[in-house]
Amino acid sequence: MKTNTKVWTAIGCIDATAIGLVTTLSTLGVGIAGGIAFLLILFGALQIMMSAGNPEKLNAGKELVNAAITGLLLIIFSIFLLQLIGVKILAIPGFK
Repeated sequence: MKTNTKVWTAIGCIDATAIGLVTTLSTLGVGIAGGIAFLLILFGALQIMMSAGNPEKLNAGKELVNAAITGLLLIIFSIFLLQLIGVKILAIPGFK
């Protein structure tokens, strides 16, 4: 007898098991973090364009774009490391 472990929420149908919940939340978190990094890159580029030759505003925009790209790379490499350690090395069941 198999019980239904899926639950409907505002973000869609989520598996109510521990593995399903962690997978859904990590996927959602990575998507939100990537979207925020994209918006910060756009805001930094807009700040650079609107600096009108002011070196302080220009440097602030460059630092923002640099920090957003660095954060995005950290997100990408953390996913890669989790896949490498969780799937390839430790072979955790249900860890995709």
